[in-house]
Amino acid sequence: MPSVPSTPSAPSARRPLKTRDAKWARALARLLARQQVSPNGISLLSLLFAGLGAIAMLAVPAVEPATQILLLLLAAGCIQLRLLCNLLDGMVAVEGGLGSRAGEVYNDLPDRLADPLLIVPAGYACGLPWGPELAWTAGCLALLTAYLRMLGGACGLAQDFRGPMAKPHRMASMAVGLLVAAIMVPLDLYGPALMVTLALVALGAAWTALRRTRAIVAALESR
Repeated sequence: MPSVPSTPSAPSARRPLKTRDAKWARALARLLARQQVSPNGISLLSLLFAGLGAIAMLAVPAVEPATQILLLLLAAGCIQLRLLCNLLDGMVAVEGGLGSRAGEVYNDLPDRLADPLLIVPAGYACGLPWGPELAWTAGCLALLTAYLRMLGGACGLAQDFRGPMAKPHRMASMAVGLLVAAIMVPLDLYGPALMVTLALVALGAAWTALRRTRAIVAALESR
């Protein structure tokens, strides 16, 4: 997370990730830190990948099946690259000591934009009735889960990263859904695959929002 390491709220505001301890992640973060790569720039790069994934999905209905497969795979790859940037920006900022005072803005704002960019276009890509409506519902619920996490922090609580559809979970769901959709293109079933994916993300995000709300209220009332 690209914030100043000395910021008091940093420990509770940093998402726990097992991949942060992976040797390859630490080695890559050290390399970027030695090159003085800005963690804020890495955060903005995640938004670029999200935009590219969105364009790929939006183009799916207008191309032939072979290209549809490639675009769906590209969108899934962009999700993984977005998550990689989300991992590395924090490691370069905190472990690499390159955080800035405005780091929280660069960390959170691109994330809030990237989520709908990588969810909503799937509803237009599927080409089915109610696809866009379902996608917008899933995208808004994803934003709600992030808002509730930050609301807890604003209330003086440790930020709550619980799922079942926190950011890593919904991005993993979208990536898997896009891969399944790519496989289903020859059967002309990629649309239903995307609809099922969006439904799972929407339901999971709604349940996550409810769990986080309950936790915030219980924690505040127990004070």
